[in-house]
Amino acid sequence: MSALNAHVEDYLRLRRALGFKLERAGQLLPQLVAYLEAAGATTVSADLAIAWARQTEAKSIHRAQRLTIARGFARYLQTIDPLTEVPPPGVFPTSYQRPTPYLWSETDVCRVLEAAQALHPPLRAASHHALFGLMSASGMRIGEVLGLTREDVDLVGGVITIREAKFDRSRLVPLHPTTAEELARYVAERDRLCPRPRSRAFFLSSVGTSLSRCGVAKTLREITTDLGLRTDSIRPRPHDFRHSFAVETLIRWMRAGMNIDEHIGALSTYLGHVSPADTYWYLSASPELMALAAERLEKAGGGQ
Repeated sequence: MSALNAHVEDYLRLRRALGFKLERAGQLLPQLVAYLEAAGATTVSADLAIAWARQTEAKSIHRAQRLTIARGFARYLQTIDPLTEVPPPGVFPTSYQRPTPYLWSETDVCRVLEAAQALHPPLRAASHHALFGLMSASGMRIGEVLGLTREDVDLVGGVITIREAKFDRSRLVPLHPTTAEELARYVAERDRLCPRPRSRAFFLSSVGTSLSRCGVAKTLREITTDLGLRTDSIRPRPHDFRHSFAVETLIRWMRAGMNIDEHIGALSTYLGHVSPADTYWYLSASPELMALAAERLEKAGGGQ
């Protein structure tokens, strides 16, 4: 093991002992070291770190994230090796604009679920049908759904336990009885088709392993393309099931005359948001929600 690789391991061990997961740093820093050593460098230089970060063809924000990881390691390494250079901040733009969510209609969700049932082989069909159905009915994140183990899903009690979710916020997600029934049917089909799985994951691939995020996204792309829902400008993503769940919940509340401010905290907690401000963003994600909000504001102002 080279000296730089040893420093990377020490750095990651130290930061993780302080509670940081550093999963992406754990993947990228060995790549940075390989790049530095291929260039004949024995420590981090600003120019080489920037050149390494620029290697990716992804968006500028991803280059900025790569350089941020390099900067963190360089600051640590500089305390050991004074010749280490810490790359400056602001080299790559970090502005990020949320993609416009695709809001699923109930009809389109049903079409996607029907198409998922027609996939091959049968276990792939059963898993994607149940997975898309759960996301639509619960608003869970794709990473949360894929991270579920068999022990996390209590179909008798009707509750899912999400462990170490985003921002390390574990939480419970209650299931509607109809959702629990659908998942129970999936469990029976899954165990029949794959009695000896290679993973404890709740949702299995066709070969008995856990499903991957990119694989699920690819399957949804294929389905939505075949259904004519996907175009050059409209690109439904798995995460859009979550957007649609939140928007539909807010629409139901506003139609029922409920005070959004009094209930937004409950929805925020259910969705696993750090702050209700993150949940309020959904108010701007739907023209119908904006119209309902404007109508309520007009009534509150006496029509003036």
